Amino acid sequence: MTNITPTTPSPEGSIDTQVIGHVLLIGINRPAKRNGWTPPMFRQLAEAYTRLDDDPALRVGVLHAFGDHFTAGLDLPAVSAYMQRGEKAIPEGLVEPHDYGLPGYRRRTKPMVVAVKGICFTVGIELMLGADIVVAADNCRFSQMEVQRGIMATGGATLRMAERAGTGNALLHLLTADEFGSAEAYRLNFVQKVVPAGQELQEALQIAQRIEAQAPLAVVATRLNVLKAIEQGQAAAVAEFIPVQKQLANSEDAAEGVRAFVERRPAQFSGR
Repeated sequence: MTNITPTTPSPEGSIDTQVIGHVLLIGINRPAKRNGWTPPMFRQLAEAYTRLDDDPALRVGVLHAFGDHFTAGLDLPAVSAYMQRGEKAIPEGLVEPHDYGLPGYRRRTKPMVVAVKGICFTVGIELMLGADIVVAADNCRFSQMEVQRGIMATGGATLRMAERAGTGNALLHLLTADEFGSAEAYRLNFVQKVVPAGQELQEALQIAQRIEAQAPLAVVATRLNVLKAIEQGQAAAVAEFIPVQKQLANSEDAAEGVRAFVERRPAQFSGR
């Protein structure tokens, strides 16, 4: 696998990016504090997600973390003032990484794969649930512990835990702030693959590279149709089948797909 070396972060942490082919690697970089989240990190993460959506050369993102842990969650002393004022640390107009339609922010359109490991608390769970595909190391420790700190999960856990696992399973973990492992996260459909610790980023990158090889317009359209069905209902998604398919069928990539099929070779898609 390509060597991924972190920069030296400031005490407040940083979000590193690296491009491999058409994949944007997005690295959480504050390992000395178990990747605890600060306002600058949230802003930089939104900027990275926005870059992914805006750069036509990028087709899929991979979110990962440096160090032994994905994240211990919020650095509460650093973010509590924002919560008390009812403010976000992310400037409006950017792609909001939790991707649940917060007013003033953009929704992500391109796929995001996440590799999690070690401790993955609070915002870490919400970021992975807000992504599309999650690969977990078998040593993960998950906890949605906001109620233990006197606050509420507002990054999408109250929406997506119930969506994935049912109301009872969601409330079991949301209301008790208990800790659970990778096997339970897999059972609850919070993660899609569990691999031996140390292999999670490689597996996530391989999944991203398989997505990268597909037709970009078709990938985006397929992802958005799935989300439309979840968020707006089946009828809204079905209503887009014919017009979206018409648009895709008239693209350069659709023509290339047919040529590649006839010529029995891998397609070379351009995203047009």
